[in-house]
Amino acid sequence: MNTALLLPVTALYTGLFLLLILVLAANVVRQRLGGQVSLGDGGNRTLAQAIRAHGNATEYVPVVLIGLAVLELTGAPGAALHLYGGIFFLGRLLHAIGMTRPRAVNKARQLGIALSWLIMLAMAIHLIGCKVLGLS
Repeated sequence: MNTALLLPVTALYTGLFLLLILVLAANVVRQRLGGQVSLGDGGNRTLAQAIRAHGNATEYVPVVLIGLAVLELTGAPGAALHLYGGIFFLGRLLHAIGMTRPRAVNKARQLGIALSWLIMLAMAIHLIGCKVLGLS
């Protein structure tokens, strides 16, 4: 078996999410250096937001990538996989942008989480309905 071709769609979105998480991590480091904070947020609101933006991505992204991989391994159509991966990436990007804005609640963050949850729900239904129950 050629493992290089085993999960091409999941590999694409894993790469994109690695870049997003790397950018968010670099933002945390930039804020730490700028505020001279080694641990925690030092009471710095901007640093706290950067930490949470990074943390939030690392909380959501892995489980969705696992779901995407399982769907791909079980033969889900490529169009569905790209729809899930693309919309989820857009959602996480919007959420990350919103998390780094001065206002606690904003449209980018709201839309980002709504898209993220919508895709998570759609993938769950796809996995349970089509794969476990055999509904195709």
